[in-house]
Amino acid sequence: MVLGIVVAVSVGWSGESNAQVTVGRVTVSSGNLLLDGQRWQPYGFNAYQLATDWDINAGCGATVDLDRFFGALPPRSVVRFNAFQALATNRVTGARDFASIDAVFAAAETHDQLLIPVLAPQDGSCDGNEFKERAWYVHGWQQAALRPALSFRDWMATAVDRWKNSKALAAWELVGEPETSSCLDAACSWSLRECTADAATVLRAFFDTAGAELRRHDPRTLITAGLAGGGQCGAQGDEYRTVGESPFVDVLQYHDYGASGVALPGDVSNGLARRLHQAAELGKPLLVAEVGELAGSCESIAARAANIDVKLQGQRTAGAAGALIWAFVPDPRPQACTYDVGYDDPLWSVIARHADQS
Repeated sequence: MVLGIVVAVSVGWSGESNAQVTVGRVTVSSGNLLLDGQRWQPYGFNAYQLATDWDINAGCGATVDLDRFFGALPPRSVVRFNAFQALATNRVTGARDFASIDAVFAAAETHDQLLIPVLAPQDGSCDGNEFKERAWYVHGWQQAALRPALSFRDWMATAVDRWKNSKALAAWELVGEPETSSCLDAACSWSLRECTADAATVLRAFFDTAGAELRRHDPRTLITAGLAGGGQCGAQGDEYRTVGESPFVDVLQYHDYGASGVALPGDVSNGLARRLHQAAELGKPLLVAEVGELAGSCESIAARAANIDVKLQGQRTAGAAGALIWAFVPDPRPQACTYDVGYDDPLWSVIARHADQS
């Protein structure tokens, strides 16, 4: 069955109006992704910096030439980017300013590329710098804070209402790498977090409640759960399936770092093979939404590209719905050991080759 609902649509962010829209461009059928009704395995990049504009917002990295970036991608690629409240806020006046995120959608539309906007980060980076603990998923997401000014619930509604009619929209992502941890120190160090017995119940309830709210504003666009998949609080072992079973999760995720050249990393409880099996049980696609390997001073970019090429082929064979590389930046640091991927990186050719197979 194809996920999609017939809805009446009013005026979208671009000012265009349609009397009726049946489904979004991206749908799910029998556990597979479809684009414009055709089977589709998307490949592309994470490009978190796209909405950075230092003339407007506080930024998140360097400014990107949007036309150059989207024009360089293979046709109908997917790009996952930060669409945080802070990036829609004027850094001088504090007033709401959507221009930088509007520009990302406009450039993607011009080049017929697809977007996954991430509406908030788990760790708070570039969006108030507050780590989201268990309590945030219980009630904090509905409460306003000093930074950012709107509650997550209100920002979600604002963002969805503004961009839901864009032809570049592939799916919404509520929170990047959500986990319902309880912090044992002020810095919320990863080694000093605990998982309460109800961690999965809390995370599932968040997706059920926030997802239902998002779908009320936009009934036609898919929702992807930005789960890292590696056993974080709320999604350990069988809990991943419990969260993924939410009717407001259409596409699952796994984030793959390390294990160079290994297509299906991780252990039997929280590895990618287990996650693909759980996704298949649920009849939902799984996107390997972050594939990252360090290069630069620690490894040649050619060796990295070869390792990731092996990964992507193995993941495709194992049933993954596609993959996104972490991460494009316009100013890579070749003398440092980083995940940076610049314009001259051979990973562009790897992405193009896999996109051609789709």
